[in-house]
Amino acid sequence: MYSRISLLRGRANSFKKLVFVGRKYDLRGGSPLSPGCGLSPINSTTCGRFLGRFWGESRSYSTAGEGESIEYDVVIVGAGPAGLSAAIRLKQICRENDSDLSVCVVEKGAEVGAHILSGNVFEPRALDELLPQWKNEEAPIHVPVSSDKFLFLTKNHAISLPSPFNNKGNYVISLSQLVQWMGTKAEELGVEIYPGFAAGEVLYDNDTVVGIKTNDMGISKDGSKKETFQPGVALKGRITLIAEGCRGSLSETLMKKFNLRERGNGQHQTYALGIKEVWEIEENKHKPGSVIHTLGWPLDNKTYGGSFLYHMYNRQISLGLVVALDYQNPYLNPYEEFQRFKHHPAIKPLLEGGNVLQYGARTLNEGGFQSIPYPVFPGGAIIGCSAGFLNVPKIKGTHTAMKSGMLAAEASFSTLHEGSSMEVYWDALRRSWIWEELRQARNYRPAFEYGLIPGLGMSALENYIFKGRLPFTLKHGKPDHEATDVAKQHTPIEYPRPDGAIQITATTNHLICT
Repeated sequence: MYSRISLLRGRANSFKKLVFVGRKYDLRGGSPLSPGCGLSPINSTTCGRFLGRFWGESRSYSTAGEGESIEYDVVIVGAGPAGLSAAIRLKQICRENDSDLSVCVVEKGAEVGAHILSGNVFEPRALDELLPQWKNEEAPIHVPVSSDKFLFLTKNHAISLPSPFNNKGNYVISLSQLVQWMGTKAEELGVEIYPGFAAGEVLYDNDTVVGIKTNDMGISKDGSKKETFQPGVALKGRITLIAEGCRGSLSETLMKKFNLRERGNGQHQTYALGIKEVWEIEENKHKPGSVIHTLGWPLDNKTYGGSFLYHMYNRQISLGLVVALDYQNPYLNPYEEFQRFKHHPAIKPLLEGGNVLQYGARTLNEGGFQSIPYPVFPGGAIIGCSAGFLNVPKIKGTHTAMKSGMLAAEASFSTLHEGSSMEVYWDALRRSWIWEELRQARNYRPAFEYGLIPGLGMSALENYIFKGRLPFTLKHGKPDHEATDVAKQHTPIEYPRPDGAIQITATTNHLICT
């Protein structure tokens, strides 16, 4: 038997640097990170001493088979808004009941927040419930929405439309920084967070999930084991919560194994690709809290999508284009469409004289209410964007992801301490404001499968007249991959050559990322 401290010290040697979240444990040194992020590099030797101080008494683990295993009461996969909300809420309930549960969060990113990519207008409803004193606790939420515009773009014009978003009381934030801050709160409550460890597979005992195993390390390209090979670590939990985000590999495995989408009477999930850049612009053009969303150009009337442009702080803006992946034309390139969008007369003047700081892309769930699976499996539950709680017309999923994590935490405590089952999570979800919010928004996305103009008409009718209470529910069409036509039915799209200033090549943006 060995202590988990020895285990993690050995595992940490596989990383050149191991980054931990939190000002409380901030050990300055090494290469600088982004200003104000509260993170510092720590080498593996320091890591071992640090873990010993932080975790105190070590937990034993077994070495049966090739790899080691550590046992917890609750294992959470993913240190995003849902996973950290679940971890924090679990520890809060423990304190409220003079009890304790061991909670582990495994995160594939090198640090908490590293894989969070979102131009985010944050609705604090769930945070108000989870950490009601956040305004007094240095949360990185500083820029309230000051204006909110919704534009329909043609190639040369921008037509103002009534805004359906109602962002009064919301904030323009960096979701990555918020998640980092939540990580410190979780650790202060006793949650153990393992950054840099990707969950590779689900562990079963018969047909019950009993945890996850991290990926093996030291594997050659041909699949053979190097001299530095280290087998993955089994993190076993009485309850396992999956919070991987959109289309996570473990989530999809569990949905198929346990037929969760069918059990929930859910349709297939639909997806979009969001492409984002963060720019630093000239001071006289910067309007902190200004929010703009658009529909229309550069996409055609058969392709659903739109743009966002949010003014953050320090002369920074976040702008991006979201393109639904059921587009018909195989020549359409979402990245090039985004670059073309930046040349619109309503956008280009804002960017002139500025420069790109960051770039990224991620997929989004757009299935909404119709695509929610049954989120409970034997031994755990699926939470957050893994289950698909994005509100499409709001273009928001952080608050619903957080709330789902909180509900799953309450169900987990009830299951472990009161002998109930995780079924109570499903019941609580359907009684929550998540369910009501997504139900009211259910017809927005499928309406646009009939085209841009019919979609706008239906969404206006639903939003302004019936307030989400139409007596029918539209169904999604075919899955995204079946919507793409054969190439000979379309003409290749000629995209303009990059100018190196506004329109940037994908290669250059990838270099910016690294």
